[in-house]
Amino acid sequence: MFSKSDIQQIKDKNIDINIIKKQIENFKNGFPFVTLVQAATKQNSIISFNKTEIDNLINYYSKKSIKRQVLKFVPCSGAATRMFKNLLAFVNDFKNTDTVFYDDFFEDKSFYSVYYFFKNIKKFAFFDDLKNMMSKAGYDILECIDSKKYILILEYLLTDKGLNYSNLPKALLKFHVYNDGNRMSVEEHLVEGAAYCPDKNKNVRIHFTVSPEHKKAFIKAINTVKIKYQKMFSVKYDIDYSIQKPSTDTIAVDLNNEPFRNDDGTLLFRPGGHGALIENLNDLKGDIVFIKNIDNVVPDKYKSPTYRYKKLIGGYLLKLQEKIFNYLEILENPVVNDEDIMQIIDFAKNSLYIEISDDFYKLQRNKKIDYLFNKLNRPIRVCGMVKNQGEPGGGPFLTKNSSGNVSLQIVETSQIDLNNPEQKNILKNSTHFNPVDLVCGLRNFKGDNFNLKNFVDSEAGFISIKSKNGKSLKAQELPGLWNGAMADWITIFVEVPIITFNPVKVINDLLREEHQ
Repeated sequence: MFSKSDIQQIKDKNIDINIIKKQIENFKNGFPFVTLVQAATKQNSIISFNKTEIDNLINYYSKKSIKRQVLKFVPCSGAATRMFKNLLAFVNDFKNTDTVFYDDFFEDKSFYSVYYFFKNIKKFAFFDDLKNMMSKAGYDILECIDSKKYILILEYLLTDKGLNYSNLPKALLKFHVYNDGNRMSVEEHLVEGAAYCPDKNKNVRIHFTVSPEHKKAFIKAINTVKIKYQKMFSVKYDIDYSIQKPSTDTIAVDLNNEPFRNDDGTLLFRPGGHGALIENLNDLKGDIVFIKNIDNVVPDKYKSPTYRYKKLIGGYLLKLQEKIFNYLEILENPVVNDEDIMQIIDFAKNSLYIEISDDFYKLQRNKKIDYLFNKLNRPIRVCGMVKNQGEPGGGPFLTKNSSGNVSLQIVETSQIDLNNPEQKNILKNSTHFNPVDLVCGLRNFKGDNFNLKNFVDSEAGFISIKSKNGKSLKAQELPGLWNGAMADWITIFVEVPIITFNPVKVINDLLREEHQ
């Protein structure tokens, strides 16, 4: 299947040829659907805390976290192109059209319409930058709006003629308006980090995953603003970056599952999706790591609930971790009494939602100890979950794997067999969804880092149909970062309020009250 030059290309990307062969097998056979057992709800596995419990956990986090190495991990390598899908389509449809046709197009005055965008354009945090950019080119943006020169305005917003927003990462777009200077979304993460990530010396560690073509712009943008926030919050930022490794790219195939080739005959590889970032996370050798998407930020006046619930899930993770470490030390002791074993079983089942198999009770004593040790000696994540209000995205479920083990997992809709009435009904009964609000414990009870690659479910990938140069192809994504890439972690679900989830998927989302 592969020529000498193909094999060299694969080696140059530092990919094992056997991995490529496995990927092609995946294309041929497909990935199995997840088997849902039931939706995770507050009745069975989503934890909800009362005000007193929340306050206690926040205090616990504040006391314990300064003695640990806390890190904020923000995936932000993608371009913002999808945010501007409607505007780009408008430019494409009307760039050579008389303005008289705008009136018909603008009959749609709904929130996500192009009409609504222009009607509220002055409310965007980037408006002043756009106005100044156009002014330098000899245009008055307000006059352009009055004379319906919408295409011209969008060219200065979206292309390299002006701000080039459709080609920048979301991190570098102006999101929010402030009196002392409007902020990019990446700035809001600096502000957040100062609130719940400082160590005892007031150092704040933040790691951004970026695309190679944007890394220089990232560094320049953050170096421009970080001094401002260091003074504002009396902290010092320790910021670093990584890119998705070429070795995590996946091969593309045509619709006959043969390797897809570029015009020059070389193999086509595609980024492996955000699941590839488990490699970046693994390389960090982190301790306590918060993970949150780049676009889920709000202005300062709405940040209080975010801080409160970040510290809550952080405090709960630290409290669970303390117990887990204590039990692991007991299990490692040559003498473990029956009372300890029963206590550990109860904790695993009722606090960590770990299923103990029926066969466990038939095991010899030393095998029971090994079994419990292996169940507890894993990375742990506490995941915030919000009540489902129709937002797209994955959700929390109890699932059964190919070995018959039941565990808590975050599952995407695309992983579910919607042609199976039973599975579809379980999905229908789900009450919460995943806002990507995680805190992770990446070290074991001896202080050593887990090798996170040992806890990935390789059968939890995705296949999608894409195209290049007019030709259809199949693309393969690695198991998602918070789906299959963390499948064998200890997983805990905690209910958090919807106010902590404010993503910006399209540009008009910035006109929502929570972003104004």
